[in-house]
Amino acid sequence: MSLRIAVAGKGGTGKSTFVALLVYHLLRENRVPILAVDADPNSNLNELLGLEYKQTVADIREEMRDEKIPVGMTKPDYLEYSVGQVLVESKGLDLLVMGRPEGQGCYCFVNELLRNYLSRLGKNYYAVIMDNEAGMEHLSRRTTDNLDYLFILSEPTLVSIRSAIKIYETAKQLKLKIDKIFFILNRTKPNIEKSVEEVMRKKNLSFLSRIPEDDLIHQFAEQGKNLLDLSAGSLASQAIVEIAKKIINTPHPDPLPFRGED
Repeated sequence: MSLRIAVAGKGGTGKSTFVALLVYHLLRENRVPILAVDADPNSNLNELLGLEYKQTVADIREEMRDEKIPVGMTKPDYLEYSVGQVLVESKGLDLLVMGRPEGQGCYCFVNELLRNYLSRLGKNYYAVIMDNEAGMEHLSRRTTDNLDYLFILSEPTLVSIRSAIKIYETAKQLKLKIDKIFFILNRTKPNIEKSVEEVMRKKNLSFLSRIPEDDLIHQFAEQGKNLLDLSAGSLASQAIVEIAKKIINTPHPDPLPFRGED
C-alpha cells in the first residue's frame, strides 16, 4: 500500500520546498519509486526537483470534456494513454503536474475517470506526495485516494497561522479521509513565535515540528538550482529528516548517498 501524503498552506509558506525536501529524503533512503504530484497551479515543484514538463493533466481534462478523442479510443483508454504521456519519469521519481483549475462546464465524468486512474497509478509507488494549493481543490474533488498524512505549513506570522487553521477546518468540514494532520512551522526565527503559539493553544492545536530559516535554500533559489543537489548541511533538510523519522519509523537497509555529495 502506497504512503499518501499531501502538503497544503497559504501561498508563499514554502509548500513546494517542503515537498521537494521530503522527496529528497525518501530518495536518499531508497524509498522508491516516488510519485510527486504538483496540484498547485502556481507551484514550481518541477524546478525544485530539476524536472521539465510539457503538458498537464488539465490539458487532458479539457480535451476529454470537449470530446477531442481519437476515433476508435474510449475515454478511459485515452485518459490512461494521455496521462502516461504527460507523466515525467526519472530515476526513482516521477512527476505529474495537474495544471490550471477547471473552467466552465461539467467535469464530473472526466474527474471520475481521473480519480479511478490516479488510484490505480498510485499503487505503483512507494509514496505519492501532493503539493496542494491552499483551497485543496483536488482533495475536495476527491481526485486522490484517502491520505495517510496532511502537512499544513505556516510561517511564524498571525496571518499565515490563521490561514493554516482555516485549511485544517476546511479539511474537517469536507470530511476528507485523512489519517493524521500535522502542522509545520516553517522559516522560524528566534523570539517571533509567541503570538503564533498563543493562537494555536486557543484552538488546542500544536506543531509537529519547526523548520528553521535556511540561507542555503535561498542561495539555491537565487541560482536556479534544484533542491535534490542540496548537501547534508542544509538546516531545512535536516529538519525534514527528523520529521520523516517521526512518521516513518523503520529505517531502510540500503540508504542512497546524498545527491549533493561528491
